[in-house]
Amino acid sequence: MIKEIDINCDLGEGLNNEHLIMPYISSCNVACGGHAGDKELMERVVELAMKYQVKLGAHPSYPDKKNFGRVSLKLSKSELEVTIIEQIEIFKEITDNHAVRMHHIKAHGALYNDLAKDEALSIQYLEILNAYKKDVFLYVPYGSVIEKKALESGFKIKYEAFADRNYNEDLSLVPRSEDNAVIKNEAQILNHVFNMALHQRVRTSTGKEMFIKADTFCVHSDTENAAGMLQYLYHNLHLKGVSLAKL
Repeated sequence: MIKEIDINCDLGEGLNNEHLIMPYISSCNVACGGHAGDKELMERVVELAMKYQVKLGAHPSYPDKKNFGRVSLKLSKSELEVTIIEQIEIFKEITDNHAVRMHHIKAHGALYNDLAKDEALSIQYLEILNAYKKDVFLYVPYGSVIEKKALESGFKIKYEAFADRNYNEDLSLVPRSEDNAVIKNEAQILNHVFNMALHQRVRTSTGKEMFIKADTFCVHSDTENAAGMLQYLYHNLHLKGVSLAKL
């Protein structure tokens, strides 16, 4: 029996590789101006996603283009609310204008990682997103604080795992400062995804096998040869009994 999975990618981040990536994914997370992107770029990504029948998600971040949203910021609740709502609403205006659904919301970078472990921040974030609760999924990591709080608050979630990143034993990602943080070998990425998708197991950086849940698998668009990796996954997953779930 063929198992369908979702492959997602963070797009609209100024790398100009969306046209190379879009044919090989089934959902995308579009930068909304916080860490990267602008309205014109969002528009182009939305149009490409429609062409290739790719589900569209907002990808809000701490407002920090200088550090690509990969540095934690201490914002007040009101500051966080203003920036998150502004980012999502800019994106939603574009999807509405194209009569296409905003399928999900996925936080970016440091905000994503902070939400995974910070209960107070997670509660604030979910309160900010309450207006979108009925209409969208949240992409969240398995075993995280944001997963627990989202389910408690009645949000629909999709468990996200990372195809191009190594894991620690606590299921956190190996920090990008470490040499083995990013997986660059295509065959290794394929096995990494296959093991998580079919066996709910992930091999950590220490070699230990851990249980994990995953509905969607992310390849970062700024990973070296991201388009090549995605093309390799697309063409080889079916050999292992897995196919891509398009719209």
